[in-house]
Amino acid sequence: MLRGNALAKVDEKGRLKLPSSYRAILEPRYGREFFVTSLRGDCVRIYPMEVYAAFETRLQKASQVEPLVTLLRDSVSYYGQVATMDAQGRILIHPLVRKKTSINGEVVVLGAQDFLVVWNRHDFEERLKKEPLDDDRMRRLADLGF
Repeated sequence: MLRGNALAKVDEKGRLKLPSSYRAILEPRYGREFFVTSLRGDCVRIYPMEVYAAFETRLQKASQVEPLVTLLRDSVSYYGQVATMDAQGRILIHPLVRKKTSINGEVVVLGAQDFLVVWNRHDFEERLKKEPLDDDRMRRLADLGF
């Protein structure tokens, strides 16, 4: 289970060194193959290939003429690339998604149960300020069982 957050950096070649706390979980369980993508171009998602394959299976079973399914498939394909973690624990973030998401320099890496989410640190902190967990959102979460 991937939890919490870690600060990291993306180097000038676009490589993210996976924080050791996540690498210790990911590598033994899933190996070194990942699918790196984005849904909306605001952050990067790093899926172990096994997890992404399960996502693809669900996508394949969905209606292929449903516009929302098409949009999702097209988005993850447009931004997505297969990446292999190197011996130093680095994963290359494709230039297209790196540019769109402003993933360079300082980033925050968030555990999302079975995949990782990477945000430009400044953008993520601004998002937290603009979209706080106010009382209304807390009530909506309570209605959802949280």
